[in-house]
Amino acid sequence: MIVITAPTSTIGSRLLNLLLDESPTRTEELRVIARDPGKLPETVRARVDVVTGSHGDAEVVDRAFAGADAVFWLVPPNPQAPSLDAVFAEFTRSAAKAFTANGIGHVVGVSALGRGTPVAGRAGHVTASLAMDDLIAGTGVAYRALANPTFMDNLLRQVVSIRDNGVFTDIVTADRKTPAVATRDIAAAAAGLLLDRSWTGTGEVPVLGPEDLSQNEMADIMTDVLGRPVRYERQSVDDFRAALARYGVGDAHAQGLIDMMLAKDDGLDSGVPRTPRTASPTTFRQWCAEVLKPAVEA
Repeated sequence: MIVITAPTSTIGSRLLNLLLDESPTRTEELRVIARDPGKLPETVRARVDVVTGSHGDAEVVDRAFAGADAVFWLVPPNPQAPSLDAVFAEFTRSAAKAFTANGIGHVVGVSALGRGTPVAGRAGHVTASLAMDDLIAGTGVAYRALANPTFMDNLLRQVVSIRDNGVFTDIVTADRKTPAVATRDIAAAAAGLLLDRSWTGTGEVPVLGPEDLSQNEMADIMTDVLGRPVRYERQSVDDFRAALARYGVGDAHAQGLIDMMLAKDDGLDSGVPRTPRTASPTTFRQWCAEVLKPAVEA
């Protein structure tokens, strides 16, 4: 049995569909933990065991992990949390105890690139995510942290600006090349690890995408694919912080995002070489054509 947390999230929902496609031939039972099972499609609810509640709750994870062999772990966003430790390690602590208590053999978690780089200790959300990985690894469970760069799908938050103004923004340097990954490739990597549980010990599995691109290069690709001019505008840190505040993002979450993006601009995502093992297949051009363009034109 595989337990999937955050099954209605972008990555979790894609993973769940992949596992549902494979489960009939692999005799895998699937269980999900969902705060609101009604958000799951009816066709999905009919094929999985649903445990209602938060996977940060000790009673919920104990119930969900009973009889399970593997767990997909994804921490949900919490923009109002008082600290990043509360978002990651504290949220995970009950589950870490439940991994041991219920004899879970394998855990696959969504994490980030940056371990071992000079900026890893001052990278906001990434620093907190790496501490969460250490907490899980310390339980003795076989653990693989999916070490991801920035998600291509984050650009969907700026669809209105891209459509109406031809602009997307960030606080990073316009011409620095960095990796980016499509969330569907993260889900595929998770599915592969959960279905072939021959691995042991702890470690990271980088999912780097197929190429490094700068913000300006991404703007050029978006311009070409969307058939309309798109440009990148670099925001100041103060403007970025003010924009987050307007959306109700708390101070700790906002500072964590700022620290993470500044660390990315200082080489956080450049510590792992791209190889056939660490690359993932979806190009930014392909993602723009298949995901961003339909969203802009909707």
